[in-house]
Amino acid sequence: ATAIIVAHNHPSGNLEPSPEDRDVTRRLRQAGELLGIKVLDHLIFCEEGFLSMLEGGVF
Repeated sequence: ATAIIVAHNHPSGNLEPSPEDRDVTRRLRQAGELLGIKVLDHLIFCEEGFLSMLEGGVF
């Protein structure tokens, strides 16, 4: 793979990225840089919809 999109759900219904979500995204991006695999986005899903961390300005 040359790029990935990470996705997971928040059963709580809160689309706000948690500190852990932000940390995992940061660490995946760092690992991806070492491996030559770009993290294109991190999506969070819940009943109401989804949040793109890229579009939301989180990274």
